[in-house]
Amino acid sequence: MKNDSNSPVLQVTDLHYRYQQKNVLEAVNLTLTPGNFYALLGPNGAGKSTLFSLICRLLSTENGEITLQGKSLNKSPSNVMQSLGIVFQQSTLDLDLSVAQNLLYHASLHGIKRRIALQRIQVELSRFELQDRQHEKVRTLNGGHRRRVEIARALLHQPALLLLDEASVGLDIATRQSINEYIRQLCVDEKITVLSSTHQIDEINPKDNLIILHQGKVRLDAPCQQALSEHGCKDVATLYQRMTEGRIS
Repeated sequence: MKNDSNSPVLQVTDLHYRYQQKNVLEAVNLTLTPGNFYALLGPNGAGKSTLFSLICRLLSTENGEITLQGKSLNKSPSNVMQSLGIVFQQSTLDLDLSVAQNLLYHASLHGIKRRIALQRIQVELSRFELQDRQHEKVRTLNGGHRRRVEIARALLHQPALLLLDEASVGLDIATRQSINEYIRQLCVDEKITVLSSTHQIDEINPKDNLIILHQGKVRLDAPCQQALSEHGCKDVATLYQRMTEGRIS
């Protein structure tokens, strides 16, 4: 998971995407570097889900290029996907399997040997304080614990980039705060890069890198505190409103 290189983890270059003759993404350029947390904000229809789908290869890139750790998503899809972990808004856990079984199944899909997988599973369960729940079926867990399991699962194969697609939706404030603090600490400790799509402006940390996507275009891409100062805004909510109101494609 550690990445000591200063080279970009994710590079999005001149990315365009059209759906039914409508521009969903236009000339999107992004550079994500190791060990940083990037918060992706944007109203419904801004193109956030499309961007995530393109990075995950749920959609095919039409124009532009996406590279992960210097490898093209189109030319080396298998190698690239090994470097990517993702947590979707909707849970994809098997409710009738235990926590440990869900994690072990994911590890097997990534070709991780059982001995190593069991070791990594214990590390992640410990980090998320889930050791005592590992033999329980997922359907018995509350929303917060299920989300922790999904994040632990996404980290098992030690990805360089972790995508969080509205991962805090439906969680109480205390759980959201706990998970967000842990993810940011991962960036520091493991040098993992995180791109987190959210509607919860209160989750944005002044130390985060902030990306605002609106009507398919990147309206802002800068460290949060720097952006607030440059635009003379007292908080992220004000900055977000300024970047998205009254704009047309």
